[in-house]
Amino acid sequence: MKKFFGEFKAFIMRGNVLDMAVGVIIATAFGKITTSLVNDVLMPVIGYIFGGANATDALNITLKAAELDAEGNIVTPASVLGFGTLLSAVIDFIIVAFIIFCIVKAFNKARTVAERKKKEEEQPEEEAAPPEPTKEELLLTEIRDLLSQK
Repeated sequence: MKKFFGEFKAFIMRGNVLDMAVGVIIATAFGKITTSLVNDVLMPVIGYIFGGANATDALNITLKAAELDAEGNIVTPASVLGFGTLLSAVIDFIIVAFIIFCIVKAFNKARTVAERKKKEEEQPEEEAAPPEPTKEELLLTEIRDLLSQK
């Protein structure tokens, strides 16, 4: 059992697992923000345009009204096509997808710039011209040429 928990601890302490956990937590919080933006800001405006207080309610179509008993309790719930709810979820999705697209685009651009910079640093500088021959080399070359003429 100790070995099992030791392996689990090693797994949890890896960097990529912690990064993923942080990402999930941030994504959950971001999802709540976008849901609030859609439900509390955008949908009331869309509802106002369509003549209702809230688009989620204004765009829903009631197929069958709820049946109530004499005391006003719901006996059979209403059958409703939730077009407003669907529209709210679609707008929420589009906002989240757009933000993720922007983040991925920025990340890819940063990675491309970093790779280009790394390649530039790795490329060797142009090879320098060979050094001038020394006096001894010039003298030896001259001797060789004289011997080859004989």
